Amino acid sequence: MAFGLKRKELMEWKARVNKGEIAFLTHFWIDERFPESDTVTKVGSSDIEALIRWGKQYGLKPEWIHNDPRFPHFDLFGETQAHILKAEHQVEQMERFNIKPRKDA
Repeated sequence: MAFGLKRKELMEWKARVNKGEIAFLTHFWIDERFPESDTVTKVGSSDIEALIRWGKQYGLKPEWIHNDPRFPHFDLFGETQAHILKAEHQVEQMERFNIKPRKDA
């Protein structure tokens, strides 16, 4: 279940994904499979090769891409999410959703 997201943010993310840009969208998230995570960041692009190249720099495997036919994306959560958001200078999303990397990371 997703929440804490404005329609405008979702529409902007979809537009950027459709343009082939690497786009970030973070929202609160509840999934009983991942009880330790309360947020997820979707990193998408319609340019699959660009998304694969982007993911490789962070050790993300192409088979981890959610192959949504309209909005292919990686789902990031936990320490991986925090590390990548920090590396990508997504400060607003980190502050808004209180995402902090471990001190030793």
